[in-house]
Amino acid sequence: MTEVKAEITANVWQVHAEVGQDVAEGDTLAILESMKMEIPVESPVAGKVTEVRVKPDDQVHEGDVIAVIE
Repeated sequence: MTEVKAEITANVWQVHAEVGQDVAEGDTLAILESMKMEIPVESPVAGKVTEVRVKPDDQVHEGDVIAVIE
């Protein structure tokens, strides 16, 4: 099980991942927005998304879990 965490404090702009979705290493799971910059959150491993813990317009802080991949 791999927890994908936010690297910075930001707003969640888009969520591309869905529970049950198969992802490859490097696939974009979500896009964060901070100071008018878009920051993609990519999957560090290949696997199946088992949890998505954010939705658009949420705010995340550094270290918050965005998704879980099994």
